[in-house]
Amino acid sequence: MSFVAGNYSEVPLHFAYKRKSVNYEHRETFHSHLGVEILLIHQGKGTMIVNNIRYDIKPGMLCIFQPYQLHHLKLEYDDGQCFERSLVTFEPTMFESYFEKWPSLHSFYKFMYLGELPFPCMYDTGDELRILDAVFKSLDDQLPMLSEAERYEEFSLFLVMLYRSIKHAWDQRTEAGQPTALRKNHQVEHILTWIEANYALPFRLDDMAKSLHLSPYHVSHLFKETTGISISEYIMARRVHQSVLLLTTTKKPISLIAEEIGLANSSYYCKLFKQRMGITPHQYRKKWARNLKS
Repeated sequence: MSFVAGNYSEVPLHFAYKRKSVNYEHRETFHSHLGVEILLIHQGKGTMIVNNIRYDIKPGMLCIFQPYQLHHLKLEYDDGQCFERSLVTFEPTMFESYFEKWPSLHSFYKFMYLGELPFPCMYDTGDELRILDAVFKSLDDQLPMLSEAERYEEFSLFLVMLYRSIKHAWDQRTEAGQPTALRKNHQVEHILTWIEANYALPFRLDDMAKSLHLSPYHVSHLFKETTGISISEYIMARRVHQSVLLLTTTKKPISLIAEEIGLANSSYYCKLFKQRMGITPHQYRKKWARNLKS
């Protein structure tokens, strides 16, 4: 499990075209980004959790993750399955001026990172998949030939083309009212909703099970089987994720942040944060502040 915090002051956009994972590598990730992530899945099978909703991972799936949006992927590699995806992560405000010439596209661009999206994932992209693939491939072909000075402009053109294609797919689905999420296990969604409301409180499995009208064994077994991690692991990752948000958007003392995420012992919080992030909360905040100034 990890949280990705790209240094956009050094590299304004992180990009990959048809990146492959095989043989159980990249089996499970649980992360968020400081910027936007757009993920196009070419091959793959598994499950994804976003906004407390479980989605089936399928080829042709397009996902748009907003800044700080926590998402969990559990991949299956049975029968020689491969996870192949194209992706881009970037800080949206750095490229917004390039969209201002096209009011409708600019409004869509802002909505996709600031608005309350009715769904983060789209299925059955069909012909749109070929267009999106071509947009990613075009940048991948251009990158080796570009100088550092030319890259920013090419990134901007890539994002304009990408969002035009996404807008077309989005408009078709919202106008038709097509369902986008394929959910098989509503009980897991109830568990995730309960966690979201209670993760900052001391966790007791019996309290959760009683609230959900399920047995403690059934709750823990169902969650582990569906997501690949235990409830306590998920809660701890959710707490650290919230603390990253507080560290980078507020000036609250680290001791108060620890309390707000449900960890009264700030020393334990610092130890936990370093285990997961590689640096202490104080170091993380200083690094983030430096990136903003540079």
